[in-house]
Amino acid sequence: MELGVTHWLYAIITLLIIMTMVFRKGVVLPTLLGTFIVAWVYKGDVVSGFTAVFNANLVAAKELFNIFLIITFMVALLQALKDLGADRRMIQPIQKVMTNGHIAYFVLVGITYVISLFFWPTPAVPLICALLVPAAVRAGLPAMMAAMAVALAGQGMALSSDYIMQVAPGLSASSAGIDPSEIVDKALVLSIITGVVAIGLAYMLNRKTIRHKHDPKIEGELKALQGLAKSEHKGSFNRNDIGLWSKLFAILVPLSMVGVMIFMVATKLGSGRMGGFEGGDGAAFIGGVAVILLLMATVAFGRHRALDYISDHITDGFVFAFKAMGPVIPIAGFFFLGSADFSGAILSLSDQTPPAFLFDLVQSSQEYLPQSNLLAAFSILLIGIITGLDGSGFSGLPLTGALSGALAGNGMDPGTLAAIGQMGSIWTGGGTIIAWSSMIAIAGFCGVPVMELVRKNFFPVIIGLIIATVLGVILL
Repeated sequence: MELGVTHWLYAIITLLIIMTMVFRKGVVLPTLLGTFIVAWVYKGDVVSGFTAVFNANLVAAKELFNIFLIITFMVALLQALKDLGADRRMIQPIQKVMTNGHIAYFVLVGITYVISLFFWPTPAVPLICALLVPAAVRAGLPAMMAAMAVALAGQGMALSSDYIMQVAPGLSASSAGIDPSEIVDKALVLSIITGVVAIGLAYMLNRKTIRHKHDPKIEGELKALQGLAKSEHKGSFNRNDIGLWSKLFAILVPLSMVGVMIFMVATKLGSGRMGGFEGGDGAAFIGGVAVILLLMATVAFGRHRALDYISDHITDGFVFAFKAMGPVIPIAGFFFLGSADFSGAILSLSDQTPPAFLFDLVQSSQEYLPQSNLLAAFSILLIGIITGLDGSGFSGLPLTGALSGALAGNGMDPGTLAAIGQMGSIWTGGGTIIAWSSMIAIAGFCGVPVMELVRKNFFPVIIGLIIATVLGVILL
C-alpha cells in the first residue's frame, strides 16, 4: 500500500501524542493541532483545517454522548437518593462484606468480572459504580483503586475474552479463516493471565494508599465520587415520612438493578449467543430504569416541587459528566480522523472514499513482520494495541485476524495469534489504557481524572500483555 504525506504526518503526530502521555502531560493541545494540520495537508487548504477541527469534535461528541447520558442519569439518581438518605441505607449490607479496603478491591474485581462476562461492561459499569464503589470507598478503598478494579476486570479481562457473547472471537476468526472455537478458549486463557497479572500488579503498586475505614478523608472522597453537594432541598414530608421513603428506596433501587441484571442475562440465554442486550442496548435499558427511579425518588422527596428538583438533579448530572469527560472529546476526534468510519464526516467528503490513516499505516507494515513465532506474536500484539488507539477495541480485530491467518506457520497456531491480537486491541481500545475509550465512563462514575487512571493502569496492563503473549507462544 502506497502511503502519502498525510499518512506519515498522522503517524508522527500519533507518536508525539503517545510520547506526551508517557511524560504525563496533557494531550488536548497536540490532538487539536494535529487534527487541524492533517486535515489542512490532506485537503490542501487551510479552511478545511478549520472546519475539520470543529467536525472532529462534533463527531466525537456524538459518538460518546450515550456515555454522557448514562453518567448524567445515574448521578441524578444518586443525588435524589442522597436527598432521601437512601444512598447510605443502600450500601450498609454491602459494607458487611467489604470489611476493609483490601477485601473491597478483590470483591469489586470478582463481581465486575462475572457481571461483564454475561453482558458487556458498558451496561455493567453504571450498576457496579452506583452500588458497589461507594461501599468500597467507605471501607477504605481509594476511588482511584476502585476505578482500576472495575476497568481491569470488566473492560479488560472480561471484554477481551468475550467468552459468553463471542462477538470478538467471531470477528477474529472470520478474518483468519478459522472456526471461532479455535480462538474462544485460547482468548479466555490469555485474558485471565493478563487480568491476573494486571490486577495483581495494580494492587501491589497501590496498596499503601488504602485507608482505614474510619479515615476522615473518606467522606470527602465520597462527595467527589458521587458528584453531589449537600442538598438544600426541603421536602414536603416530616422526618418520619422521609425515613420511610429512605428505607423503601434503599430496597427498591438494588432490587431494580438486580432485576435488570436477571432480565438481561435471561434475555441473552433465551435468544442465543448473539442475542439479548449488547453494548448500547443494555446501557440504554439501565439508563431508562434509572430515569424512572429518579422520577419516583424526586416525587417522594418533595411532591409539590418535584418539577424543580428533577431539573436541578439532571442539570447537576450533565455538569458532572462534562467536567469529567470534556477534555476527552478532542482526543477522540483526532483518532476518529484515522478511521475510515469517521474521517469522511470530519473531512466533509461526500462522494469520495474516506481515508483510513491509522489502518493504512498498520497494513503497510505487513511485509516487514518477522517469521519468528515469538516475534510474530509480539508484532500481532503491537498491531492490536495500535489499532485499539482509535478507542474501539473491536474495529482492529479483522486486521489482526487476517494477519494471524497470513502469518501462521512454523508451528504457530493461527488461533493463538488471533487471540493475542484480540488481547492487544481490546485491552487497549476496550477501556483500560487509553482515555478516549469507554473508560471515561468509569472515571466519571468514580470521580477520578481519566488521564490519571490511564497512567495507573498502563504499566500493569502492558506487563500483563507481555507475559500472556510469551505464555501463549509457549503453551498454546
